[in-house]
Amino acid sequence: MSRNTSPQGLALLLITLGSLASMAGAAAFFATDEHFWRFLIAAGCFVHFLGWVRHGARRRGGVR
Repeated sequence: MSRNTSPQGLALLLITLGSLASMAGAAAFFATDEHFWRFLIAAGCFVHFLGWVRHGARRRGGVR
């Protein structure tokens, strides 16, 4: 088992940017009630998910 289990590098960047984008989209959606902000929320969640997938692949050596 790895000593450092927290995300690093690109995985950490994707997780952070995805979280910030989805939170900003949610705040904008509730503030303006415009439905196109849902696309930012969905994109942010997808980027966040990709960051965790990238982190998991790095921990397993890229093997699925």
